[in-house]
Amino acid sequence: MRRVLVTAAATLAVWAALAAPVLAQAAGNTRIDIDGIGAISAPLQVVLLLTLLSFIPAILMTMTAFTRIVIVFHFLRQALGTQEAPSNQILIGLSLFLTVFVMAPVGEQVNQAAVQPLMNDQITVTQALERGTPPLRGFMLKQTRETDLALFVELGKVPRPDTPDALPMRVVIPAFILSEIKTGFQMGFYLFVPFLLIDLVVSTTLLSMGMLQLPPAMISLPFKIMLFVMIDGWNLLVSSLVRSFL
Repeated sequence: MRRVLVTAAATLAVWAALAAPVLAQAAGNTRIDIDGIGAISAPLQVVLLLTLLSFIPAILMTMTAFTRIVIVFHFLRQALGTQEAPSNQILIGLSLFLTVFVMAPVGEQVNQAAVQPLMNDQITVTQALERGTPPLRGFMLKQTRETDLALFVELGKVPRPDTPDALPMRVVIPAFILSEIKTGFQMGFYLFVPFLLIDLVVSTTLLSMGMLQLPPAMISLPFKIMLFVMIDGWNLLVSSLVRSFL
C-alpha cells in the first residue's frame, strides 16, 4: 500500500511540474489581492502558485474520492493473490481517472463559482476561496460519518454548530479522511470473503488428498481469476465504487 501511495505522489508531482508554466502565465494575468496587504506582484504570485502546487498530491489523495478507490483496489489485488498484476501504475492510473470522473460535478461547481470569476478579475482570492469551499465541503460531508465529525468537534473544542455546513474545514477534512479509510477497509473485507472461501475449499481438498507439499495458492489462483472474470468483476467493482459516492 505504501508503494502505491508513493507512486501516486510521484505521478502527481510530475503533472504539477508540467502545469507550472501554464499556471505561472495565468498568474501574470490575474490580479491577486490579500486583505490587509493589497495587490501582489506577478513574481510573488508565481512563487505562491508553485508553493500551492506542492500541496496538490496531498489534496488529491485526501480530499477527494482517491483514498477509498485506491484502498479497495489494493485489497482486491491482495484477495486475488496476483501479487503485481495489475501493476501499481495501472491501479494508480485507473484510480486517478475514476477520481476525476467522480469529482467532475464538484469541480464544475467550483469552477463556475470561484475560478472563472477570479480569472476575470471579478472577485479577489479570498472571495474565491470562500465561494469554492462549499461544494467541496458538501461532497466531503456527504461521505463523512457523524461519529467521525463528532470526534473532531470534541477534540478541536469547536462549538457545536446548528448545521453541518457551518463546520470549519479543519474539522471536516480529517473526519472525511477517517471515514474514507474506514469505508475502504469495509469494502475490502467484503471483497476478501468470496476469495477466502475458495482458498478454504482448495486447502481442505488438498489436505484430504494428502497433498501437503503443494501450495494451496497455486491451485486456488486460477479459480479465483476465473470467478472474477466470469462475474465481470471489474465492471461490478468500478460500478459499486462510483455508486458509493452518489
